[in-house]
Amino acid sequence: MKEYVPADYTPVIVQFALAMAFVIFAVVTTHLLGPKQRSKTHAATFESGLEAVGDARAPISIKYFLVAILFVLFDVEIIFMYPWAVNFKTLGMVGFIEMLTFMAFLLIGFFYIVKKGVFKWE
Repeated sequence: MKEYVPADYTPVIVQFALAMAFVIFAVVTTHLLGPKQRSKTHAATFESGLEAVGDARAPISIKYFLVAILFVLFDVEIIFMYPWAVNFKTLGMVGFIEMLTFMAFLLIGFFYIVKKGVFKWE
């Protein structure tokens, strides 16, 4: 088994540093070059060319947020499955059993949320 040394992570650290430098550069540049006007019209809410009507704090059903969170949860599982699929042959039977266990936990969670009625909308 290969021993990893800190030098093996140099490309990851360099890419992260470049990404952060780009973000900082973009934020600072837009702040310096952007318009400096502060007026009542500038601060007004603008949505699709229509005047804002009503209160923005209108209650929204929690079901919307539950479905969104569940989408993210089950979407993130793909992040764990991709490296497993790429290394399927090298992981052997142990890796296969571990993935079956992982999928079983996800399936149990899915059946739990279905039983709780998260996907039943009025």
